[in-house]
Amino acid sequence: MATHGGEPITGRVYVEMESGGYQLYRNNLVTRSGEPADDLLHSISFDWGGSVSYSSMSLDNHDAELAIRPHRRAGSITVPHDRWAFARYEDGEVIPDPGQLYLEEGFRLGWLYDLVYVSQNPRVTGLGMAAVRDPVSFFRYAETDEGGLENPLAGVIRFAYGFGVSQAGRYLHHFIYDGFNTDTEGRPVFDAVLADVAGGGKGLFNYRFWQTTRHGSQHEENLYPSDFFPFASMPQLDPLTGERGDMLERARASGHVPKIFFTQTSAEYWNRAGSLIHTDVEGIHDIDPDPNVRVYLIAGAPHTTLVGGHYDNPPNRLSHAPVVRALLVALDRWIAEGKEPPPNRFPRIDDGTLVDLATFRESFPAIPGVRTPSVVYEPLRLDLGPRWKSEGISDVVPPRAGEPYRTLVPAVDEDGNELAGVRLPEVAVPVSTRTGWNLRAEAWGADGMLTRWMGSVFEFPLTRAVGEASGDPRRSIRVRYPSREAYLSQVRAVVRELQEEEFLLPADAEGLIREAEGREYW
Repeated sequence: MATHGGEPITGRVYVEMESGGYQLYRNNLVTRSGEPADDLLHSISFDWGGSVSYSSMSLDNHDAELAIRPHRRAGSITVPHDRWAFARYEDGEVIPDPGQLYLEEGFRLGWLYDLVYVSQNPRVTGLGMAAVRDPVSFFRYAETDEGGLENPLAGVIRFAYGFGVSQAGRYLHHFIYDGFNTDTEGRPVFDAVLADVAGGGKGLFNYRFWQTTRHGSQHEENLYPSDFFPFASMPQLDPLTGERGDMLERARASGHVPKIFFTQTSAEYWNRAGSLIHTDVEGIHDIDPDPNVRVYLIAGAPHTTLVGGHYDNPPNRLSHAPVVRALLVALDRWIAEGKEPPPNRFPRIDDGTLVDLATFRESFPAIPGVRTPSVVYEPLRLDLGPRWKSEGISDVVPPRAGEPYRTLVPAVDEDGNELAGVRLPEVAVPVSTRTGWNLRAEAWGADGMLTRWMGSVFEFPLTRAVGEASGDPRRSIRVRYPSREAYLSQVRAVVRELQEEEFLLPADAEGLIREAEGREYW
């Protein structure tokens, strides 16, 4: 815990809560089909995703504030103090609890609940950075520890790599940004890093009174400062604030810039501002990554293949893991053998494969019954006060929302499949449209808002007659591939090319061909 002269530190804390799939599944208030159960949720914990939350110092809520709204762009409604409490609802009873919010009327599905209260004893979360840096450094370089205990790996380790998925990928991005890739003796920590599905963001890994698991997305947690300037790996300017910088600035100063792979799915462009790591903040120009950095989009894939409970469309379960496995091998060869990895493979503004939302909507095919997104995640410029950037302390709670950074999304072909990136057979030899976005079902929040991590899949019509009857503009499966062998020959060609380009390992290449052989369309 951080203290001030030995005395406890207190401060105002902001938490956003939403009665979404995460909270309902956690409280057994959602059915197996993903529909909300009849019972309303009456209390929600302050934590999200495993972070230990900060409890209120007092059960008296008169110094706290609660406001609700259907979505972030809507005006807020202040909830009177006599309508809510610091308490949990358990077996029909209201039990005082400084770590939960209780509402007599229950939580409205999909609405956002902004709570500000006073807590104490902030954890020094930045120690988590040192807790990775120092052990890696010890195993790489030390003969013994301070007590004389021998390092069991002394003289064995040639190289050290960091690998992280989602939050762990954001952590590694932030780890490098904060200068932790140099140890206390001035030596490099990681030779290379692969940050998978981290999007454009870093995180709340070194700030006072914030939860590390929180991160912005299109609908949720827009006031959490997880995605902040600078984003790119080359020097850039924010013309609105006058800030300059790049995410490798501290690593450059130390001389310890690791090789970095950012692997992204389509979902990161829709819900995690993925375009900002290779464009300017106005979305006008491409920024080519630093020579030590590669960026790869796995086209048409979702952030996760887990099924949520509030999606509008059938979920997309396309796994990008085969590409990541191959790229881990390529990353190792880059360090260990000096062999150049595959070149960047991401959508670009200058060739028309990275576009704004309006352009995407105009080009997406009019698939019967399918709505397209009316919004995309754009991180807000947030004002947290004068000590935020220098000390990690927020004096403006909740943060003041400023103008958003402009994000872009991958362009699509006439089938709605993405043009750029690493195109696995499901996208390059398609039998469906695969997206990295999925709209929230109407009961969970309408107006084209997005679920957090899910993608969608829309099967092509099987025959021309079926397509004409439904008004589907996409060519049918049997028109595209008159026979099983016609389809499989294209799949084999794509798989062979991906393997030659080092985007697939032999075992995964064989697996994708077997998967295609199992499809029954003829």
